[in-house]
Amino acid sequence: MSDATLDVIAIGNAIVDVMAPCADALIEKLDLVRGGMTLVDTARAQELYDAMGPAREISGGSAANTLAGLAALGARCAFIGQVADDQLGEVFAHDIRAGGIDFATAARAGDPPTARCLIFVTPDGQRTMNTFLGASQFLPAAALDETVIASAKVLYLEGYLWDPEEPRAAMRRAIEASRGAGRKVAFTLSDAFVISRHGDDFRALIAAGQIDILFANNTELAALTGEVDFDAGIAALAPKVPVLVVTRGAAGAVAVAGAERAEVAAEPVARVIDTTGAGDLFAAGFLAGHVRGESLTTCLTMGAVAAAEIISHYGARPEAELKALVAARVG
Repeated sequence: MSDATLDVIAIGNAIVDVMAPCADALIEKLDLVRGGMTLVDTARAQELYDAMGPAREISGGSAANTLAGLAALGARCAFIGQVADDQLGEVFAHDIRAGGIDFATAARAGDPPTARCLIFVTPDGQRTMNTFLGASQFLPAAALDETVIASAKVLYLEGYLWDPEEPRAAMRRAIEASRGAGRKVAFTLSDAFVISRHGDDFRALIAAGQIDILFANNTELAALTGEVDFDAGIAALAPKVPVLVVTRGAAGAVAVAGAERAEVAAEPVARVIDTTGAGDLFAAGFLAGHVRGESLTTCLTMGAVAAAEIISHYGARPEAELKALVAARVG
């Protein structure tokens, strides 16, 4: 196996987040799923945008957010995702490259436009996401450079992108390229609704030994395993993957690798402003530790530090110096 030239390459939705604070009453008025992520069509996206107050546009997307955190922690990263040849597509491409992440996927001409996620943030920091997938769901397998994929220590995939046919086929091909080169595949389950649609696919990937590192939160763990009890869910899933990482919000996180189990508490936060991207940045911290050979406990701590930083402000891209924050905790 040749030396890796990248630490992590990710495939995910190329999305621009449109974020605005709102009152709790607006969530009810718009009949939104509080704290969840709902896919919306063009008409619904326009309706929700019209109902938003003053908003901020920040490049997002689950896997792209994770790479932003990884790059901030010094990892060598690349992203594969589809944008349209439009203004938001230019915003996304600029932002990810400005973060030091390689991004070479060609923009797609014509409709649909670049994906956007309309995020309503209530006073308690909870985010309610409404995603128009747009161009991101038309990522073709032809967009993959298998040589580049094979050069990365870890291929990171987001469950959100498993829904559309084209990117699902692209991710399957990427898994083959990565594993064929002797690399590792990391997968995030993304959301319980994704599991309700594609849980059988995910279980099949796990059973076939195609996933080396699996990220989930406690809700997703229950949805995938059918076990309501947290520890029962861990016991059911951990033997099936080399590394299992499960977050549970303020209760911290657990990782299991074979016979080893580690657990950390959540890092203290003076005030939770916006929980958007908490899981994405947790994965970033964990993977940053993993690619440099840190222990499970250190990887979890790095994840907790990164997640704490991201929920202390609006948006899912780091604003503070993550390297310094991590160094202060783990050296």
